[in-house]
Amino acid sequence: MPHRPLQRTCLKMPYPEIVVAGCGNLLFADDGFGPAVAQELLKFALPDNVKVVDAGICAAPFVFTLLDSERTKKLIIVDIVDFDAVSGAIARQHPRCPSRGHRRSTPRIEDGIDVTIIGCQPKRLPGPEMEIGLSEEVRKAVPGAVRIVLDIIGALDD
Repeated sequence: MPHRPLQRTCLKMPYPEIVVAGCGNLLFADDGFGPAVAQELLKFALPDNVKVVDAGICAAPFVFTLLDSERTKKLIIVDIVDFDAVSGAIARQHPRCPSRGHRRSTPRIEDGIDVTIIGCQPKRLPGPEMEIGLSEEVRKAVPGAVRIVLDIIGALDD
């Protein structure tokens, strides 16, 4: 049987309208918060326009492949964020745009994509040695973060 080249349309990926990225590393204490939230979200029957990914530690290069300036409307990033609060506290934030001339090491998020960060104050910050498992405070914050994400994407049952 002769080899047939793949058609270009087979390689084209449909871009979701909403991307939820759980960022972090399960091997480093509370840094596993984002992936833990992503895993919980995957247990729900979510709308077809939503893509939930455990982005791990390579979040930027991976997540940016899922975004399309014409199709993607929302990017929700779930991660630990040290915002000087009590351990397990959750904050919903919008990233600030850097001033002109500010150099960035990550790709630019397209205009028109609404970016929200769901951050959890860690108890144990990642260190040089592996420490598997979330602290009790951060583990208890996972359902609250899931609820916030479900609310943002419009999948929360009242």
